[in-house]
Amino acid sequence: MIHVCWIDRGNEATQPPNPAYPDGVDLDVTRGAKPFCQAALPYPAKRCGYYTVACDVCGFTAMVTTAGRPDDPRSIKLPCKLEPVKWR
Repeated sequence: MIHVCWIDRGNEATQPPNPAYPDGVDLDVTRGAKPFCQAALPYPAKRCGYYTVACDVCGFTAMVTTAGRPDDPRSIKLPCKLEPVKWR
């Protein structure tokens, strides 16, 4: 199971969102590795902060920043550490 926790930094974004991503960003940190897991992130974030993302099956962890804008991440794909990683 993947656990997602948002940490509020208490700041509002000072820069405009990237117009190329009006519906958010799907992050892929696998670099083509298989197997992998995918999880939705609460979207959009309330304001500037970050998500900690952790898999309690294999132990992979990641941290993802947010700005409370339309170009915030909306999902993340993580590589699984249970098997040797097979890069591309």
